[in-house]
Amino acid sequence: MGATEPQPADTPRSTPDPQQITSKTLLERLRANDSEAWHIMVQLYTPLVRHWAIRGGVRGTDVEDVAQDVLQAAATHMENFRRDRPGDSFRGWLRGITRNMVLQHFRRSSRHPRGSGGTDALVQLQAVADAAAQEEDEDPAEEMDGLRRRALELVRSEFEERTWRAFWMTVVESRSPADIAVEMGVTPTAIRMAKSRVLRRLKETFGDLIQ
Repeated sequence: MGATEPQPADTPRSTPDPQQITSKTLLERLRANDSEAWHIMVQLYTPLVRHWAIRGGVRGTDVEDVAQDVLQAAATHMENFRRDRPGDSFRGWLRGITRNMVLQHFRRSSRHPRGSGGTDALVQLQAVADAAAQEEDEDPAEEMDGLRRRALELVRSEFEERTWRAFWMTVVESRSPADIAVEMGVTPTAIRMAKSRVLRRLKETFGDLIQ
């Protein structure tokens, strides 16, 4: 079963135009139960939630079930997310929810063991606890790259192709503005402006949710 979008609490809101320019960050829109914002969050974070679940020992179709539980819990308890301490982040908060859902998954499995054995779930519970004790704040680089690339794809349609190419070659391919300017027949200043426009839009849209 694929992960479905969580249903925001309280009254549903109409879906805004995806191209609508807004000064609100994605986090602010999530707090406001904006249905389009939750759609974006699901696209951004579902692969990372799956990664956390698999790292916690969840396997097979259970991964999608746990991911769906995590996203639904995030929607239900969004008001509980705080930045009270240095280093608090939405990603860390969501990872904590995932850990709790993985623990719940294995507790349920230990009460309803499959086959002749009944100890596998208990072993997994201990493994999750050990992993939580040793877990570092940073996720693997490839997972973070995937998160940021998904964010880029979500704003790509807002830019002309030449602007996007200039940004992509500068930031993703790490080429110099001078070399790109020669290739595209523009000035290095134009290349830097294109880069700035896309980065500014990313910050306006996602804030620190992709950090």
